[in-house]
Amino acid sequence: MVLNLPVMLTWLRIALIPVLIGFFYLPASWAPFAAALTFGIAGITDWADGYYARKYQLESGFGAFLDPVADKLIVAVALVLIVEREGHFAFTLAAIVIIAREIIISALREWMAKLGSHQTVAVAYIGKLKTAAQIIALICLLYNKDLWFLPIREIGIIALLVATILTLVSMWQYLVAAYPTMAKHS
Repeated sequence: MVLNLPVMLTWLRIALIPVLIGFFYLPASWAPFAAALTFGIAGITDWADGYYARKYQLESGFGAFLDPVADKLIVAVALVLIVEREGHFAFTLAAIVIIAREIIISALREWMAKLGSHQTVAVAYIGKLKTAAQIIALICLLYNKDLWFLPIREIGIIALLVATILTLVSMWQYLVAAYPTMAKHS
């Protein structure tokens, strides 16, 4: 197993999951801020591990495997926490769409790789926009209260709606791009 800075940052993101959960349930006035900050740090490590891997040619097969796993785990955990707290259909539906898309696209990427067509489902720009919207939404919804004059919760709800729409659009784009290969091999 390769252990370099990008991989260590990815492991850090995974290690932050129980910290996030702990802060989320901690009955302290500062806990929502700590939960949001923890998720924000995880978001920064997501950017940083890729940046350092590319800049210093530290890319590895293990890192390429672990990075999306860490991303999906922490996003899924944050979504489940928010759904539990909110108990509202709209939050539940958004979480289902986002988590289902991650499972579908992960399976599609694995299948395309087996067929030698992994470039068909390479990360697209819209996927990066979706990720940014998710990170903003989840930070805001984990914090879940106004900050001075900023309606953080409402910003989070709007960002979650944007993230959910981008999730559906990006999934559609990946499926359309992979369809010719899928049709040929099914």
